[in-house]
Amino acid sequence: MEIVGSDGHRSVPIEKGNGRASCYSTFFLAYKTLGVVFGGLVTSPLYVYPSMNLKSPDEMDYLGIYSIMFWTLTLIGVVKYCCIALKADDQGEGGTFALYSLLCRHTNISILSSKRNDLKSDLHNSNQLDGNRKKNWLVNFFEQSVVARRVLLFIAMLGMCMLIGDGILTPAISVLSAMDGLRAQFSSVSKSVVMALSAVVLIALFLLQKFGTSRVSFLFSPIMGAWTLTTPMVGVYSIIHYYPSIFKALSPHYIFHFFLKNGKEGWMLLGGTVLCITGAEALFADLGHFNRSSIQIAFMFTIYPSLVLTYAGQTAYLIKHPNDHDDGFYKFIPKSVYWPMFVVATLAATVASQSLVSATFSIIKQSVVLDYFPRVKVVHTSRNKEGEVYSPEINYILMVLCVAVVLVFGDGKDLGNAFGVVVSLVMLITTILLTLVMLMIWRLPFVLAALYFTVFFIMEGIYVSAVVTKIPEGGWLPFAISVILAFIMFGWFYGRQRKFEYETTYKITLDDLRILLEGPEVQRVPGICFFYSNIQDGLTPVLRHYIKNMRSLHKVTIFTTLRYLLIPKVPQHERIVIKRFGLQGVYGCVIQYGYADSLNDEGDYIVNQVIDSLQVHIQTSTGPSLSNPLSIEEELMELESARHVGVVHVRGKTKFHISKGNSWFDKIMLAFYEVLHSNCRSALPTLHLPIGQRMEVGMFYEA
Repeated sequence: MEIVGSDGHRSVPIEKGNGRASCYSTFFLAYKTLGVVFGGLVTSPLYVYPSMNLKSPDEMDYLGIYSIMFWTLTLIGVVKYCCIALKADDQGEGGTFALYSLLCRHTNISILSSKRNDLKSDLHNSNQLDGNRKKNWLVNFFEQSVVARRVLLFIAMLGMCMLIGDGILTPAISVLSAMDGLRAQFSSVSKSVVMALSAVVLIALFLLQKFGTSRVSFLFSPIMGAWTLTTPMVGVYSIIHYYPSIFKALSPHYIFHFFLKNGKEGWMLLGGTVLCITGAEALFADLGHFNRSSIQIAFMFTIYPSLVLTYAGQTAYLIKHPNDHDDGFYKFIPKSVYWPMFVVATLAATVASQSLVSATFSIIKQSVVLDYFPRVKVVHTSRNKEGEVYSPEINYILMVLCVAVVLVFGDGKDLGNAFGVVVSLVMLITTILLTLVMLMIWRLPFVLAALYFTVFFIMEGIYVSAVVTKIPEGGWLPFAISVILAFIMFGWFYGRQRKFEYETTYKITLDDLRILLEGPEVQRVPGICFFYSNIQDGLTPVLRHYIKNMRSLHKVTIFTTLRYLLIPKVPQHERIVIKRFGLQGVYGCVIQYGYADSLNDEGDYIVNQVIDSLQVHIQTSTGPSLSNPLSIEEELMELESARHVGVVHVRGKTKFHISKGNSWFDKIMLAFYEVLHSNCRSALPTLHLPIGQRMEVGMFYEA
């Protein structure tokens, strides 16, 4: 199914049953989140210490590092994401672009005008819910400032692009770090062998994606359950065996001592410690695949305690073996359980990749729905959960890029540098957007929103300032990926905006159509024509082009819009909406479909449904009018006669005509848009209509 837009209908994650059954289903869902949501976060002990460039560390250094990691996990993981961000969902979806969508849905700040029309009904509903509350100053500022809206869109796009970069780096660094365990035991195993094995594992992971989140999580959750249980057990063993008083590091004064002692060196080490929270953004972005309660339960009662104990155990071991930090995970594993833990670590690292892969699918779907990304195929892998999606094109692009990153970099430290840049920037962008949600939608007191923003912006800003120094050492990679993605998004956005402006300027009103049809040279030919258009207010300019050149229009012409709704299935009685245009033989039709409706397999059936609905609509109408002098019986006879003659389906195929008078910017961006447009999927489902009934009308839009 190709997602082409949203009409603003709300989609709520489906939770069946109540009482005990509902409780059981939430706990089962929480168990399944282990295999999808938390992989990147809970496997971070594999590469955090190896990513740090430590020089002769001592006991106080390690206590300071552990204190930083504990408070980072607590403040960012528990407070920010688990307690606050998960409540800022947009129709059950999470992530930076969902926050932007939420802001657009409740305020009139969307840049792309076509989507502002789509969101109008939701905006009206949200205003009704707000009662008589007036818009606050921040809402007015964004609605009145085009520059502010563009900056906000840029921030949301950057967050999305960075998260996709995260989706490329997480699988690479997780699998590579786990496979490095072979070299720890067998010095004869070369780096190239580890890289090749990592590439094979990654290819297998991406080939599994087509089975959907539910099936993948059912397969992966036992693996992550084993990892989440065994690593803290090893951690407890290390605490008891090496440094029982490790938890004194929970006192923040060790953080101050660490920075006072190490100064600039300590600040630069933050580029490694930030990796302890990697995958936290996936906790929010994967919300559409599960629900808030299941993610909160899994994080608070399994993931968070597991990470606190595992890092405590690692740190306890390193205090007694200060120079083992380059292999900080495998060295702290007792020899008696080394190989079982190696197997669990390798499997867990493979599964860890799933969290960001699923998150990437979700945010691509959100941006396609909002028309900020070229149309790609989006397959809904669940008939009950709108957020469970898979995109074949995106999946294979991610696979190629992940394997390329492993083969080109091949070093966990360089990948760690690249990874830290992504993690910290995405967190900072989420903080900014969440603050806007607090002020513009939740209407929290300014003091509370300012307190939230100050704490997390300073904390994450310090992390960002540390990781940007790593750009020459591998940090350039996510920036390069993000720039390419941002250019694609902006090129698509710019082309769509220009196209919408042209269609709005030259759209055909009913009066225009009446004048065209009254021309003596225009003939009404037998048959039924389905004329497809996505314009919601008026008719496409392609219609004028068609009538002027063909000098005809079918006796029965049905202007048809296919509308995608964020619900599983549209009830049969609501699927087809018919409207009379007041002109003889001219009607409007909206075909509504949900994400579980297989519209591509229903061509002839849908056509017959529309014609039958049209007959019912005519029978219940008021009869002749000045514009349509036919009686109800005559109108029905004309429809039946046209049905016997045959049906044709007409779609417009438009391109920009770029002239010498256009600016160089227009020439570049519109030419790039045409490349994207010609290689992306159609805006309309194919409906599997007979080839002999399809017709495309080409038209150039003056740029």
